[in-house]
This record gives sequence, structure tokens and C-alpha cells, in this order.
Amino acid sequence: MPNPVVHFEIGCVDTETQQNFYRNLFDWEITPAGEEWNYGLVQHAEGGIGGGISASDEDPPRPMVTFYVQVDDLQAYLDKAVGMGAAVIMPPLELEVEGTKFSVAGFADPEGNHIGLYKP
Repeated sequence: MPNPVVHFEIGCVDTETQQNFYRNLFDWEITPAGEEWNYGLVQHAEGGIGGGISASDEDPPRPMVTFYVQVDDLQAYLDKAVGMGAAVIMPPLELEVEGTKFSVAGFADPEGNHIGLYKP
């Protein structure tokens, strides 16, 4: 697969309750991503990918699931998605989590599903 799914996020209204739900349901190891974020990192298991559970950034907040696809050029894929009827919801942004630097961006597909783009 040329552009694999590399990360998922579960957005929620009650972060603590949702993190406990998934922790207890699937025995997921969920650790805080830092004091400044209300974000729990879900550690990847063998054969799977990691993810995160955090407060929804929607206004008003609503539950949602987003997956991130690894690409080599965030802006090129955003432009391609927009040309196919998508809308940009997050322009390219550089981040650093636990010493790892990466970039992300996001769009809403023509039906409103949120898709993230990831570049290591």
C-alpha cells in the first residue's frame, strides 16, 4: 500500500470516560501526551497502529473518528482532495510529541468525514 493508515483518533465529549471505556474494553495502554494536551496516546500493539483519544475540537463538541494516512507532501494531497470535492479543516502543521517531530494536515471528504494526513 503506497499510503498506509498510520494513526487514528477518537474525538469525544468526555475524554476520561472514553479513555477508560477503550482501556477496559480492549486492554489498551493509554498514556497522557503531555500536560498541555487533553490527549491520551494509545500505544500500538503488534500488527496494529497507535492512536489517540481526546476531546473533540468541533464546536459544539461531537464524537468522531479520524484516521491518518501517511503521505510525502501534505499540501499536494490537500490540494488533490479539494479538487475532488473535499474541504480543508486543518492546514499543514508541524508538531513534536515525545521528542518525535512530524507534520499533519486534515480535510473533510465530500460527505464530511474527517481524514488526517501525516508526514514523518
